[in-house]
Amino acid sequence: MNTLSKSSSVFAEAKQYIPGGVNSPVRSFRSVGGNPPFIAKGEGSKLYDLDGNEYIDYVLSYGPLLLGHAHPVVTEAVQEAAAKGTSFGAPTGAEVALAKLVCELVPSMDMVRMVNSGTEATMSAIRLARAYTGRDCIVKFIGCYHGHSDALLVHAGSGATTFGVPDSPGVTKGTAETTLSVPFNDLPALEKVFSEKGKEIAAVIMEPTPGNMGLVLPKDGYLQAIRELTKKYGSLLIIDEVMSGFRSAQGGSQSLYHIEPDITCLGKVIGGGLPVAAYGGKREIMNWVSPVGPMYQAGTLSGNPLAMAAGIAALTYMKENDVCATLTKRNAELTDALKAAADAAGVPVQVPRLGSMFTVFFSEKEVTNYEDATACDQDAFRIYFHSMLEQGIYLPPSQFETNFISLAHSDEDFAKTVAAANVAFKKAAESK
Repeated sequence: MNTLSKSSSVFAEAKQYIPGGVNSPVRSFRSVGGNPPFIAKGEGSKLYDLDGNEYIDYVLSYGPLLLGHAHPVVTEAVQEAAAKGTSFGAPTGAEVALAKLVCELVPSMDMVRMVNSGTEATMSAIRLARAYTGRDCIVKFIGCYHGHSDALLVHAGSGATTFGVPDSPGVTKGTAETTLSVPFNDLPALEKVFSEKGKEIAAVIMEPTPGNMGLVLPKDGYLQAIRELTKKYGSLLIIDEVMSGFRSAQGGSQSLYHIEPDITCLGKVIGGGLPVAAYGGKREIMNWVSPVGPMYQAGTLSGNPLAMAAGIAALTYMKENDVCATLTKRNAELTDALKAAADAAGVPVQVPRLGSMFTVFFSEKEVTNYEDATACDQDAFRIYFHSMLEQGIYLPPSQFETNFISLAHSDEDFAKTVAAANVAFKKAAESK
């Protein structure tokens, strides 16, 4: 692999003008050390940095690029839309077309409101749940990330139940106190919260298949039990599928586990690589959203024509070509090979997979919650990560992120990835 001299130079300059040199913290490589490559372009399954290095990409902009980088069906749609204008601050037919398509693909959504990011979607969904129920408290799960709005940046302390402690300076204690945190996959802990605070809980918000502590899968019956518990206490269930939507399956994780939420949050894939997200759900709830109802939420760039065009193109192609089913099979091939490589090197790993997502956890036991994830071997992950990067395999720079594959990944890409993993796992084993 070539040097990162140009990337390092730009990174040094970036630090003078951008906090940490990046516009989202994980990009800084702080958890793994070293300088991040600065990307010049993406094409298909590949990234190319400023120094000309080529990488097989398993980050894929943290999920949106189901079809790969610069897929012609998406880029052509964006170019055609851009030629007609980039933003109007007025309604367009494209907004209606994408909303209709999303509701068709996710049947629990009768209506949908477009926004610009996953954070906006979850923030708005929580406000809507509070408005609809007239209650203040929300329940989230430790290790599940729902964006950086104040109510969701809450520290996950020890014990079965953690009551609002801000996880970031700038979040007021009063805001955090209405957020109740419990461990994922721990039904008794959730039942305890409801027994104590049930009449005050507006909603439970969850990633049904969490991807922000690495990919963690729910225990049998767990999601169904949550749905029943929320119904019992008159609370709403908000399912955050910003990551898992169209990554776990065409209808999202809710379709795989047969869960019908009251509100769903989507993002990433529905924009085909452009900034877009959405929240939506049952008609009677969505009719509380302004201008029909009293719950106010707005956005100048919401539903902008470029994002709508990209989303329509990507989701239509996905639907017509059965992309999700294809990638599920492909992902099984890759993850089986990665697990075999780790076993051959004598490195204990867990490789959970779902649809086109997977994580390599450096752990001897199954990872079922945030505590298990944080107990993984971080040193082994760092060795693995840097070895893979040096061999031209671009992975998320954190043990607590999820990997993604795309339709553009070829058999040759997978073969090179597994060959690199053989080397990386051996290096991790030799470090012990």
